[in-house]
Amino acid sequence: MSSPAMRPCGDFRTSYKQDNTIFETRTIHWVTVAAIALACLAPLVLDAYYLTLFIQISYLGIAALGLNILVGYTGQISLGHGAFFGFGAFASAWLNTSFGIPVFLCIPLAGYLTMGVGMLFGMPAARIKGLYLAIATLAAQFIIEDFFGRAEWFSGGSAGSMAEPVNLFGMVFDTDESFFYIALFALVFMYLWGCNLMRSRDGRAFVAVRDHYLSAEIMGVKLNKYRLLSFGISSFYAGIGGALYAHYLGYVSAEGFTIFMSVQFLAMVIIGGLGSVKGTLMGCVFMVLLPEALEGGVGLMKMTEWGNIPMVVDGLAYIKEMAIGLVIILFLIFEPQGLAHRWQQIKNYWKFYPFAY
Repeated sequence: MSSPAMRPCGDFRTSYKQDNTIFETRTIHWVTVAAIALACLAPLVLDAYYLTLFIQISYLGIAALGLNILVGYTGQISLGHGAFFGFGAFASAWLNTSFGIPVFLCIPLAGYLTMGVGMLFGMPAARIKGLYLAIATLAAQFIIEDFFGRAEWFSGGSAGSMAEPVNLFGMVFDTDESFFYIALFALVFMYLWGCNLMRSRDGRAFVAVRDHYLSAEIMGVKLNKYRLLSFGISSFYAGIGGALYAHYLGYVSAEGFTIFMSVQFLAMVIIGGLGSVKGTLMGCVFMVLLPEALEGGVGLMKMTEWGNIPMVVDGLAYIKEMAIGLVIILFLIFEPQGLAHRWQQIKNYWKFYPFAY
């Protein structure tokens, strides 16, 4: 047995497989498992407000991960992700009400339908990029929005569409406490699948297309195939997130899937960190909790003497509306690599403390 002085110290990885593990260490692996196990007990100790926040983080986080696969890993841009999210919501409700398909099957089917629509609008990605691609996806946003308003057979038109709760083996998940487990399972499953995708051949091809598409093409990577596939996978995630959203709220309206929602998804990706799975979840948590924190700040301000001044009250309302744009600008200036990079720096600081290197 070797003495402590002879034991290797540091992080040694001798194979490509070791360099692409989902969990960097066994400790992180077991901490993650313990965190998921503790999360299963949340409905027993938390009230409906916090459960609602978690469910919201779940379906938005799933959709945001799809956008990060497209933007962060493949280097494409999309300004129509909110419309694909809405298409998944309407598609799942339509499949259930029109064909009587059980809701737990409608959710993945809605993801595949949204994937098909996303690949249809993603076809220009094989030929264009940059600003031209942004304009094309922006057009997709408005085309799908118009479709929601006119296709009453699909979306209910201006009246919207009702969505039944999830029913599995006779159990109806129509409360925050019960739907929490559906959201938790979907979040864990889709994020694990996303992590595995990035470790696969297709995931490495996405990154190659992003970093240098000419070199990737010379190496045999089919640019058209992987750009289109990236749009399809991104839309699939958006469809799953939208379907969960629909069956949680029980009602879907076209007014909620505007360009503003697409900007929110883009903000989650930028704030969390482009090309980072865990950063996507961090960005989603940040964006969900930001309005709650601002609401609490406005409430505290109204309790002070400044709350009696109309100019201050109106100014706080404007700040709430400007918060998303302001946060994006500040992150682009001070933390362009997102929360994931900042978290890694904090880990490295404590890992090597007190040594600077």
